[in-house]
Amino acid sequence: MPYEPPTHTLERSLRATTGARIVAGVDEVGRGAWAGPVTVCAAVTGLRRPPTGLTDSKLLTPKRRTALAAELEQWVTAYALGDASPQEIDELGMTAALRLAAVRALEGLPVRPDAVILDGKHDYLGSPWQVRTVIKGDQSCVAVAAASVIAKVRRDGVMAELGTEAEGCAAFGFAANAGYPSPVHKAALEELGPTPYHRLSWSYLDALPQWRHLKKVRLSAEAAALESGGQLGFDF
Repeated sequence: MPYEPPTHTLERSLRATTGARIVAGVDEVGRGAWAGPVTVCAAVTGLRRPPTGLTDSKLLTPKRRTALAAELEQWVTAYALGDASPQEIDELGMTAALRLAAVRALEGLPVRPDAVILDGKHDYLGSPWQVRTVIKGDQSCVAVAAASVIAKVRRDGVMAELGTEAEGCAAFGFAANAGYPSPVHKAALEELGPTPYHRLSWSYLDALPQWRHLKKVRLSAEAAALESGGQLGFDF
């Protein structure tokens, strides 16, 4: 299906209206997975013409996505990645974990951005970052699309490595499903139970009576404060 390539329109607008010189696009991957980290990429691209075929990572084949990520890593002005582990997700909840991963990515850039374009409608970053949220920003904005592709390829690689090298993970098919629900993943969970790389606060354990006792309840003050403020906005 044909799609419109992303543009620098929003970056130009932010530069003109806010005086921002450095604008970073931010996108995440792994939010809906049952296992593995949530990974955030922050990318600064300037206003140069992007590589051909750049778009939301989900619209690309794995082969094309991998090749494009390698090209983007050389093309972008700068990029950095940040993760939040399954244990941090269990302790903090997804919104706070996303913020943690995003701050790690943004602080990993060589220069602090003046403004951030965040994919989606929820601002999980907040102060002191100057944030503009954009629904489907990974399709419309060059910097966010670049972050989307780099984050997806890097996290897929991490999950594939877990599936082949981490003890007890071979049966879960992480190389194919990246920790997301799949028939192979579900069957392995039912038989073997969760690994140290699974998120234990999530509701999939409710359907596994023999492993339900492993489910964790988040008790952190930060998680409670975020949820009582109605800032979660995500279904697990």
